[in-house]
Amino acid sequence: MSERLIYLPLGGAGEIGMNAYVYGYGKPGRERLILVDLGVTFGDMDSAPGIDLIMPDVRWLEDNRDRLEAIFITHGHEDHVGALGLLWNRLRAPVYTRRFTGALARMKMEEAGQPVDKLRTVGARPEVVEAGPFRVQFVPVSHSIPESAALIIDTPAGRIVHSGDFKLDGTPIVGEAFDPILWHEIAGEAPITALMCDSTNVFTRHPGRSEAVLANPLLDWVVAQKQMVVATTFASNIARLKTLADAGTAAGRQVCLLGRAMRKMVTAATEAGILRDFPRVIGPEEAVDLPRDKVLLIVTGSQGERRAASMQLSMGRYLGIELKEGDSFLFSSRTIPGNERPVGRIMNNLSRIGVNVFDADSGLYHVSGHANRPDLEAVHDLLKPRIVIPMHGEHMHLREHAKLAQAKGMISEIVTNGTMIDLAGDRPRVVDEVETGRIYLDGNVLIGAMDGVVRDRIRMALNGHATVSVIVDENDEVLPDAWVETMGLAAQGRAGVPLARHIESELADYLDRVDDATVMNDKKLDEGVRRIVRQVSMEEVGKKPEVKVIISRLAAD
Repeated sequence: MSERLIYLPLGGAGEIGMNAYVYGYGKPGRERLILVDLGVTFGDMDSAPGIDLIMPDVRWLEDNRDRLEAIFITHGHEDHVGALGLLWNRLRAPVYTRRFTGALARMKMEEAGQPVDKLRTVGARPEVVEAGPFRVQFVPVSHSIPESAALIIDTPAGRIVHSGDFKLDGTPIVGEAFDPILWHEIAGEAPITALMCDSTNVFTRHPGRSEAVLANPLLDWVVAQKQMVVATTFASNIARLKTLADAGTAAGRQVCLLGRAMRKMVTAATEAGILRDFPRVIGPEEAVDLPRDKVLLIVTGSQGERRAASMQLSMGRYLGIELKEGDSFLFSSRTIPGNERPVGRIMNNLSRIGVNVFDADSGLYHVSGHANRPDLEAVHDLLKPRIVIPMHGEHMHLREHAKLAQAKGMISEIVTNGTMIDLAGDRPRVVDEVETGRIYLDGNVLIGAMDGVVRDRIRMALNGHATVSVIVDENDEVLPDAWVETMGLAAQGRAGVPLARHIESELADYLDRVDDATVMNDKKLDEGVRRIVRQVSMEEVGKKPEVKVIISRLAAD
């Protein structure tokens, strides 16, 4: 049996977020494995009500934990490192990161109560990590968070380049520039068997822009505002935080950071030595006492997060600071698809106050951290891989990226979550399909997608809920006076009487005539009561609620 070089995405292929990619080399079913990234995405009220975080189901990897050599984290964004602390205990492999990413990973592990002795901070290329049959190097790339890296993964079956998230930025303000000379050297060292490549911006047809182009527009904008100025962006975008803070300082304003995540990021970047000369910041209590035209707030919540500073400010006050008519609020960020509604809610709240809202649609106040279509083509031309496997994108992104590579004569396949391919042959070959799913963080508990919690919440949200109490006396006779309480249903139906009372009346008729065999069988009695409740509710208010039946049996003296 010949060795295979397998690639298996568990998250991030066919979706944006929740990245987790498995590589393996060895005889079929006995390959030694590594995992690249372990990220999260965020729940929404439509598909995951009440859920804090969503992460990939790593059950397949957990079942094969004895074969897992190491975990590599490419950079510190939540969709690449956010699940590490929550899921590491299921995998228990050494974790390799660069320095700044390691600081963020350490926080994740400590917050989750996991040991940090398995974290390994390593340098960039030429430093090599030996992990079973794999030799892995971190290669600096530019992105919207410092110390992002692509991975060179050398195997007995050839070299893989895992791009991570990247852009072609020669002047990123904070962090390392994309170095084409370095990548020319890498391309010349050995043929590249496969490039696993970021697909996020494959539909954007103009070349990407540098972070440095924002400095003057942001300064001009801050100078033009007459009252308090507020700007929001991703807390992890250290370069943008510095550009905004520098603009505020140059405009004669004091800078105040609002939001725990933002303060933590600035502290971590400063301690890691990658953020220097950040302007002095003040606390909210000092900002309140300053004239409004002397303050710049940089706040969390650019994606409409309910508890973040942006939403709180839009709803009134936050930490003693209150926005007023004539103030200005800038979204220096792109709205991630799916977050349009909560971001729109903030904008409308601000509009009602009289705050002037500015967004990034003009291109003046935001640049993407991902490679656009011409940049992807440039990387294809630079590296000349034999195979291109698109990743980090929804299905339409993967398909478009595959077509782009194929047009240049490269082999390309769409590989979505759960599909295992072998890269060792002439062409990628599907060798297995692995069941993939979701794990939810619900409060402080991890639950599975099949546990029914989210499904029940959605059903209750759509159809309401009814609780019914039925009493069977000591003579095994059911009392006709059932008690009904409804939630999330109209109080009164078409009959013009309270819905709960109407259901109780219909239940009294049913319970008065139910046969003895049903009374003695909890399951049958439950089914009968449930059927009456849903039938009456549907007739009266057009909803079939979730029903909980409580049967109490009184014991004889």
